[in-house]
Amino acid sequence: MTTIQTYNLFGEVGDLPDVVHCETIEARSRLHDWEFAPHRHARLHQVLLLQCGSGRMTMDGEPLDLGENSVVNVPMGCVHGFNFTPGTTGHVVTLPVEILDVVLHPAEGLRQVLARPAVVSARPNVVNTIEQISINFARRDFARAQVLRSLTGLLLGQIARDLAGDQSPAEQGQDLLARFQSLLEKHYRDHWTVADYAKALAKTPTHLSRLTRTATGQPATALIEERLIREARRNLVYTNLPVSTIAYELGFKDPAYFSRVFTRATGMPPSAFRSKSARP
Repeated sequence: MTTIQTYNLFGEVGDLPDVVHCETIEARSRLHDWEFAPHRHARLHQVLLLQCGSGRMTMDGEPLDLGENSVVNVPMGCVHGFNFTPGTTGHVVTLPVEILDVVLHPAEGLRQVLARPAVVSARPNVVNTIEQISINFARRDFARAQVLRSLTGLLLGQIARDLAGDQSPAEQGQDLLARFQSLLEKHYRDHWTVADYAKALAKTPTHLSRLTRTATGQPATALIEERLIREARRNLVYTNLPVSTIAYELGFKDPAYFSRVFTRATGMPPSAFRSKSARP
């Protein structure tokens, strides 16, 4: 094979026509002699539940054995292939990326966790959720789409929780710090407090500050102020904007208060900092 095939469902190139797709492992495996060559899905995320039987798979070139009661998380774009023992049973849940956009809250960090290809043990709650998705997928009742969306959000949360449990404390801390830094870039002009960032990250302010102090040597409050001051420095050095305009653009309602904050952080008022920076 000279190129990696890209499919929606294996062997198909048309768009996924439903909110979610769910089928048994054997339904498609029988059509392909229980073997699927390495391929990827451009806009789909898959969760595979192997309940009985066994198999082998590759994910991004890594060979993995699959045993009973295994859950496989296959993120969008991951190159994967399967070779199942004939008679293997289970389910494959296929999710369009648009559903992930609907059910995953960006600030909670589930996308980053779910982007990791992995095989984990199938917990009873995950098995139950997938079975409920299978049952409701086959029905045509009122509110079917809403029920499937809700079950999909539950499944992704359960899978993300299991994957996060496999991470070391250091890895979890790095993920949380990256999410905090991403939020800081978006909201430093809004003057969010530590409590605001902690709420968006589903953590306590104490936990967030402990994390930033461990990682950077500074509490979260210092990092928040430092980001504002760094932007103020840039504006003072590289623009001719009046100090008052810079203050307003950075979310300060009172330019005098901005000057006091800047002076406390740098040891000199904004006008003096600009004059010093302009000297040859």
